[in-house]
Amino acid sequence: MMRSLWTASTGMAAQSLNVDVISNNIANVNTNGFKRGRANFQDLMYQQIKSPGAEASAAGTQLPTGIQVGLGVRTASVDSIFSEGSFQQTNNPLDLTIQGRGFFQIQMANGDSAYTRAGSFSLDSTGQIVTQNGDLLQPGITIPTDAQSIQIAQDGTVSVTQPAGIQTVLGQIQIADFLNPAGLSKLGGNLFQPSNASGTAVIGNPTENGLGSMTQGTLEMSNVSMVEEMVNLIAGQRAYEMNSKAIQASDEMLQTANQIKR
Repeated sequence: MMRSLWTASTGMAAQSLNVDVISNNIANVNTNGFKRGRANFQDLMYQQIKSPGAEASAAGTQLPTGIQVGLGVRTASVDSIFSEGSFQQTNNPLDLTIQGRGFFQIQMANGDSAYTRAGSFSLDSTGQIVTQNGDLLQPGITIPTDAQSIQIAQDGTVSVTQPAGIQTVLGQIQIADFLNPAGLSKLGGNLFQPSNASGTAVIGNPTENGLGSMTQGTLEMSNVSMVEEMVNLIAGQRAYEMNSKAIQASDEMLQTANQIKR
């Protein structure tokens, strides 16, 4: 009975974290480029009361299954699911999406590199393309003050139309890819950084070497499905309740045992 108390407590802790992950998904349902999380669980070690295959009698018979009692559950990981979100048409020339693999390269204020799928960009006071937090898009591109329109091709080439219809190519936006995007470290603000699990960034031009293509005037939305998250939330809540019921049942059994008179 004492074992069941501890086992059920691990189930409650695991489902509490599961609800935390689901809540974060729901909170970011309208966050551009957000990738939903998924909690993964593993069962804990087992107490071997009778090992499968152990000798069952002097005649040499063996136990076909044995007795192995589990000690609960633990959280193994919280994966980021990098499936594409839906695309929303905005017609803003600095709203960009990557259709396929890849991340925009960002230089943060401290000089470190970060990566994002959120392509909502703007111009700062000097004409540089920046994120909503003011971090620079890399490679850096500066839009001239007399630019009348901005064109960004599928391969990331940035050009502008200047007075008298002059077309000027300013540069090319390169994107990064990782062998294991799920291993990226989340920084918040729609930003990721590499870790030992993700591998190093592989830089290239859009549409080349398996990298995605770039689309101007659209934004990638969150890949969170509200229906799926609500179902997962209900399942997590019910699992939490059942584990609490197991603790209550174990407590009642202990109480009954304590009340037995000799």
